[in-house]
Amino acid sequence: MNVIDHVRDMAAAGLHSNVRIMSSLLLTMSNNNPELFSPSQKYQLLVYHADALFHDKEYRNAGCKYRMALQQKKVLSKTSKVRTSTGGTASSLQSQSLPSEIEVKYKIAECYTILKLDRDAIAVLDGIPSRQRTPKINMMLANLYRKAGQERSAVTSYKEVLRQCPLALDAIIGLLSLSVKGAEVASMTMDVIQSIPNLDWLSVWIKAYAFIHAGDNLRAINTICSLEKKSLLRDNVDLLVSLADLYFRAGDTKNSILKFEQAQMLDPYLIKGMDVYGYLMAREGHLEDVEVLGGRLFNISDQHAEPWVISGCHSFYSKRYSRALYLGAKAIQLNSNSVQALLLKGAALRNMGRVQEAIIHFREAMRLAPCRLDCYEGLIDCYLASNGIREAMGMANNIYKTLGANAQTLTILATVCLEDPMTQEKAKTLLDKALAQRPDYIKAVVKKAELLSREQKYEEGIALLRHALANQSDCVLHRMLGDFLVAVNDYQEAMDQYSIALSLDPNDQKSLEGMQKMEKEESPTEATVEEDGDDMEGSGEDGDLEGSDSEAAQWADQEQWFGMQ
Repeated sequence: MNVIDHVRDMAAAGLHSNVRIMSSLLLTMSNNNPELFSPSQKYQLLVYHADALFHDKEYRNAGCKYRMALQQKKVLSKTSKVRTSTGGTASSLQSQSLPSEIEVKYKIAECYTILKLDRDAIAVLDGIPSRQRTPKINMMLANLYRKAGQERSAVTSYKEVLRQCPLALDAIIGLLSLSVKGAEVASMTMDVIQSIPNLDWLSVWIKAYAFIHAGDNLRAINTICSLEKKSLLRDNVDLLVSLADLYFRAGDTKNSILKFEQAQMLDPYLIKGMDVYGYLMAREGHLEDVEVLGGRLFNISDQHAEPWVISGCHSFYSKRYSRALYLGAKAIQLNSNSVQALLLKGAALRNMGRVQEAIIHFREAMRLAPCRLDCYEGLIDCYLASNGIREAMGMANNIYKTLGANAQTLTILATVCLEDPMTQEKAKTLLDKALAQRPDYIKAVVKKAELLSREQKYEEGIALLRHALANQSDCVLHRMLGDFLVAVNDYQEAMDQYSIALSLDPNDQKSLEGMQKMEKEESPTEATVEEDGDDMEGSGEDGDLEGSDSEAAQWADQEQWFGMQ
């Protein structure tokens, strides 16, 4: 047993730090005396050294050593051909025990993808002949092709994965995301479904994800619910997270939060989907719960985007936009495909007045999640903020035509129509259609109430809001009802509604302003004193703003440090 065998055994035993030190010393010896080790032994040393570097997350150095190993393998191939021609058999036996050249190329591609050098990764894997590609090589290629927009090549690679591993469910999701028909994908798994007991649910699972990637949220919800109710798949965390995400996409916040909580109870270490859950909780005003959730996830892993997004949502809804921007950028650095991180950063940029930069982030979110309406809503908000009503209208019409006339798309189109006095009537018709489909859809109720307020139809607005609040409680709806009640001089109930709104979201400034305005009107003698107090508070707020500017500078510095802007 020679020294190389000892290094190989240490590598197999996972003693990476030991391998790194020993292989480094042996490689130096080889450089000083080329005759000390054979070409095959030097190739092995380079691969084992590169593996140790990869384990230590030194990906550039590891990639360099892997490439050196491949160069050494070329030298080895030439010498082995000479030996084979002279009849040597020992060399062929030795070559069979060497680290796989295909595996080395895969490792190089892994280094490139981690370093975000996707084109280089594709070039390395493309250099492997099709017949020699293992399922994991095809899977990596498929994901890289999809990210690069090479959809046809991605489909071919995903299908090759399924041909070799018909239960590769992530490959199935990849095909469905590229608009391959559910029936075609199901046919590729039919043999294994029929030959293995208790796999009959898989065809239903494929059907559910086909609906998801077609943007048919309601049918996807019904299909997954039917799966989740089956005793063998009850309480599956992945299904619950998918269901929660679908409720979120469908605008059903209550059920979405319920399913996320259910999944979290089943798996306290759950990270997937928690960024959406944190966003919903922050949007609902539960900032203390969001802070606790973010801290808990950081304790689980700070190398995932989700905890950074959750903390960013807490900052955003606390109106600390510069900090939210930094945290969103950090999340993107960890996972460039995090849609929620892109939306967070885009929203922070928009609220800081950097609309053109925000548009870039919302467009990237749209590319990654073409069926998520909140990506389009963010972009439309940016267009409206920069007076681009024509662009907003074009986008809203495109969503309406692509995803069909459901309550969400109708409301998005109505929102843009409300910005133009010439299309007010169209907005009203669209909102009526949306509410006919889903009377409980909060965004449609809010927009319809805004329209009724403009038209001074206060009694009609009160009836609309009372009906919406009959089965759900929402801060914005309670606050708007308070505004309408003030307009009809029902001050006592208006005060009650503002109080309820503030109990749901203590940070809701508009409810607080409405309540303070009523108090001033009710006690004009105290109003003067309060106005003086307000002046003093105003000077205090200036101080806070100065503080937030210094904080913005601090976070901006950190962003530049991390290269995130």
